[in-house]
Amino acid sequence: MKHILIPAALICLAVPAFAEGDAAAGEKAFGKCKSCHQVESDAGETIAKGGKTGPNLWGVAGRTAGTVEGFKYGDDIVAAGAAGLVWDEASFAAYVQDPKAFLQDKLGDTGAKSKMSFKLKSGGEDIFAYLSQFGPTAN
Repeated sequence: MKHILIPAALICLAVPAFAEGDAAAGEKAFGKCKSCHQVESDAGETIAKGGKTGPNLWGVAGRTAGTVEGFKYGDDIVAAGAAGLVWDEASFAAYVQDPKAFLQDKLGDTGAKSKMSFKLKSGGEDIFAYLSQFGPTAN
């Protein structure tokens, strides 16, 4: 019995963490994000039409902040990524709630700012659950 438990425990550790939000609710809430963001696969398939003011959110789950190739990010989000910020449910939800305050906290710099001025009061976890479905290593 002991020999079965150890491999089972290792398998559980290898399984990716799933977002706890509600993906269906996140799909609806993503409508608030579409004016600036789209979700388009690496192959060019459009999953969610939207603007290009913000970066493409394909593969955002597990991605280092400020790293979508070809997108012109602000210096502070790039610095946060360079300092190790990787988008997970908690960081994504906190960022979309107040992007400027989030970056100021992460960077320890009261002058830090974000190009994203929209604040999402609630539902960040749901949007992350929705977006986690799309990417090269979708959860």
